[in-house]
Amino acid sequence: MARAPVSKTKVRYVCRECGATAPKWLGKCPDCGAWNALEEEAAEVGTRFGRFASAGENKPVSLTHDTGEVDGRISTGIGELDRVLGGGIVPGSVVLVGGDPGIGKSTLMLQTCHRLARDGGRVLYVSGEESFDQTRMRARRLGALADELMIFTETQVAPVREEIDRGQYEFVVIDSIQSMYAPRLPSTPGSVAQVRECAEELFRAAKVLKVPTFLVGHVTKDGAIAGPRVLEHMVDTVLYFEGDGHQNLRMLRAVKNRFGSTNEIGVFEMTDHGLEEVPNPSSTFLGERPRGTSGSVVASIMEGTRPLLVELQALVSRSVLTVPRRTVTGVSANRVNLILAVLEKRAGLRLSDKDVFVNVAGGVRVDEPAADLAIAVAVASSVSEVPVDPELAVFGEIGLAGEVRSVGQAGKRVAEAGKLGFRKCVLPRGSALRGVSNGIETLLVSRVRDALEIALEK
Repeated sequence: MARAPVSKTKVRYVCRECGATAPKWLGKCPDCGAWNALEEEAAEVGTRFGRFASAGENKPVSLTHDTGEVDGRISTGIGELDRVLGGGIVPGSVVLVGGDPGIGKSTLMLQTCHRLARDGGRVLYVSGEESFDQTRMRARRLGALADELMIFTETQVAPVREEIDRGQYEFVVIDSIQSMYAPRLPSTPGSVAQVRECAEELFRAAKVLKVPTFLVGHVTKDGAIAGPRVLEHMVDTVLYFEGDGHQNLRMLRAVKNRFGSTNEIGVFEMTDHGLEEVPNPSSTFLGERPRGTSGSVVASIMEGTRPLLVELQALVSRSVLTVPRRTVTGVSANRVNLILAVLEKRAGLRLSDKDVFVNVAGGVRVDEPAADLAIAVAVASSVSEVPVDPELAVFGEIGLAGEVRSVGQAGKRVAEAGKLGFRKCVLPRGSALRGVSNGIETLLVSRVRDALEIALEK
């Protein structure tokens, strides 16, 4: 008779970045190359796949088979959050929300729970970092008290799973995933093993019961969500809550979304009564824009399906250093260096002996190349000390030959500028315009030099 495998425990090391394992500690992960990323955890031998064994009930099903279920989304009652999620919450989805401490993650989740509970849904808010009195105090300040909003102060994952199984909840929030732990694992809460184990347990509960679950996650000093990288691969959606602690504006951005676009952003304002939606971000970003000052240009950019007008600022001054400084905030530093090289080579601007500072006002992060032309105009304006017309908007991509390349959705960009009272817009000649009826004058350019002459004419 064959002997049953005996379960015994040994130590292994797991990379918190990629989840790779190693039999001994190494300074560098052999898979992803991250330094000091291997953490010790206990590994069971003889029952390697016991926890993940199938019950034998699942069978292959044809993709065309009609299960009778309707794919619907649940509105959170917060329009900006619904926009980022792709139209609402998908039943059974798992969403990971990360952000810096104090940015407003718990506030957003509590307000979302209140809206869902107010509409008749039963909501479970698992608070692993605050007591019941602390959570109730914050809910009272936010005006988020509701009978169907249940607060569960627990850090062990097993009681939380049991409560989800029997509670018939329509929405669950875990605040935070790093505070949860499974007692059978010897590692401390927040370690690679604990985060992965707890996330797997909650993930299975969400999928089996079709309960939408939000996991609040801490971030490291590098801005990444703490814990194993496999956590982000496991969930359906990853949201980052961004913002400057010295300003009231907050932006919610999707970096992964299996059910929608990853280009959408939601804009909020932090007030004494919680987070409030910003229905017109463009006017908010341009509210304190200086007029008659060189180096300030308005760019029309796209965030998903939403056009935004943001202020790009540049300051160019004579350098006293051997290597001039290039300081960039809100845009790619490599992209700015490319634009400066094009300006010096193709437009005749001498920048090699000057410090250049580029900033996007309002704490906005601009990633698309359509802001290239606005950066070039802002730099040239600061060099020549010629202010740009305050009623002029600019957008377009710059090539290495000094050409201005077309960008998508030009009509929406121009229309947004017209709504806010801009009279003129400089844009690439190759961009197609359809349905623009705001009476804004479009100035088409094909070279960077042409754009500078139009924008800086006195």
